[in-house]
Amino acid sequence: QVQLVESGGGLVQPGGSLRLSCAASESIFAFNVLAWYRQAPGKEREWVASITNSVSTNSADSVKGRFTISRDNAKNTVYLQMNSLKPEDTAVYYCNILQSYSGRQYWGKGTLVTVSS
Repeated sequence: QVQLVESGGGLVQPGGSLRLSCAASESIFAFNVLAWYRQAPGKEREWVASITNSVSTNSADSVKGRFTISRDNAKNTVYLQMNSLKPEDTAVYYCNILQSYSGRQYWGKGTLVTVSS
């Protein structure tokens, strides 16, 4: 069982930036897809961005050009750099890691991001 702990959330004004971190309790090298999801109040959880072992990244249209996902295998950590934040980015952000060939998948407990003036 891999434990994932997110951090870096908080209250930020519109236009501001935050950097989320997701620290894993063991090596993430074997997990080929690392991702961030978010869930806004009253809405379904939605995919935000993902990064593969080949460092290929992809992100939702709603955050493209503003959010950047990265991974540091040596630190067993996944990051989400969020710039130009908008009130609609307010949500609980969850880290997810997937080993697609085995089906192993783990979720963190989330970190709250609130964008408000």
